[in-house]
Amino acid sequence: MKLTSVLKPSEVQRDWILIDAKGQTFGRILTQAATYLRGKHKPSFTPNVDCGDYVVIINAKDAKFSGTKLDDKEYFTHSGYFGSTKSKKLGDMLENHTEKLYRLAVRGMLPKTTLAKSMLKKLKIYAGSEHPHTAQLKEGN
Repeated sequence: MKLTSVLKPSEVQRDWILIDAKGQTFGRILTQAATYLRGKHKPSFTPNVDCGDYVVIINAKDAKFSGTKLDDKEYFTHSGYFGSTKSKKLGDMLENHTEKLYRLAVRGMLPKTTLAKSMLKKLKIYAGSEHPHTAQLKEGN
């Protein structure tokens, strides 16, 4: 009987995974991406090691949103000074800062440790269908 094995950072094998956001729900895309970035889909998942894959999201602007979120949901920023709170609507963020919107949402789904920084570096987001990672992707993804 074999005991549970612990994965070492040097033994991690990474794949490139392509997610097409066209017509898919925004939250479902993000949970799928967070799962791949974390490595929870692998049988050799180890919580304290970054064992996730690279994730490429294309057609990011074509994601679906339920209800009136595009008009109602707001994202706030604050620099630390008095009166510096600024807000942006979800619709504006999707049009102007698509990559930032996806990174903010995925970052909230990753662990709140230093591992999250290295996991987020493996997330690539593109508003259109063109991306420079075609050589890395496997057939069938």
